[in-house]
Amino acid sequence: MKIIVKLDEMMARRKIRLNELAQEVGITEANLSILKNGRAKAIRFSTLESLCKVLECQPGDILEFDTKD
Repeated sequence: MKIIVKLDEMMARRKIRLNELAQEVGITEANLSILKNGRAKAIRFSTLESLCKVLECQPGDILEFDTKD
């Protein structure tokens, strides 16, 4: 079981680029890329909250729990 990050899907729906989202959220492009590619080990609630505000979505639109395995 693992957490699947669907940030790239939400970014595509909102037509926002990585550099623009990073700037609006207030994190580096490198850290956002790590999160987007599913390589992050953790995410701060404040970062998740900022992502949801900018992307106008819910946390479940970005993160999904995979029950397979």
